[in-house]
Amino acid sequence: MHISTADRKEALARATEQELDALARRGVRTAGNALSPIVLVKGCLNAEERTCGELLGGADGAALRSALAAIGYAPEDFCALAAVAGPADAADSVAPAGEALPADVFREALETLDPEAVLLLDDVAADVMRDAYADALVVIEDFDTAMLKPGLVAHVLGRRVLALDGFEAALADPREKQRMWAYIKQLPPAGAPY
Repeated sequence: MHISTADRKEALARATEQELDALARRGVRTAGNALSPIVLVKGCLNAEERTCGELLGGADGAALRSALAAIGYAPEDFCALAAVAGPADAADSVAPAGEALPADVFREALETLDPEAVLLLDDVAADVMRDAYADALVVIEDFDTAMLKPGLVAHVLGRRVLALDGFEAALADPREKQRMWAYIKQLPPAGAPY
């Protein structure tokens, strides 16, 4: 039996959708294109996001879309992941809404999305990433990089990971906004391997 490339892609997309649905029932929140090469992780949700508004649906999301487009990502290359639990079915809940996702659940969510780059938008997101990937971070020789110090790109299990220290808050200060832009420019889309 021959399986076409289109059939294979469709099967992978369905499998990813089923995995994300199962994670959503456990309180994992995502938004955007699950097949994006970059995932933006947010832990400090604003009031709208805490009341089930779309992740990165406000000014911070618009600024990030603009920044990603400026460094070469396609408009559809945008996926957000909350580092904190959202509402979940009571039987499947992994953590109370608003609390950090357990390390194993966060890691499962990120592995399901399988991006080539991860942008951690705040300290809560960086803390959750450190907990979930401690085994991979401990082998990084530079201590600051291993601790996901803002502005340093860490290579974690084949992914580029960059931490920011409060992207949404930085939008109010022109100097901080420029600093965030300088950091983000370090994560352009990966080149084709051929």
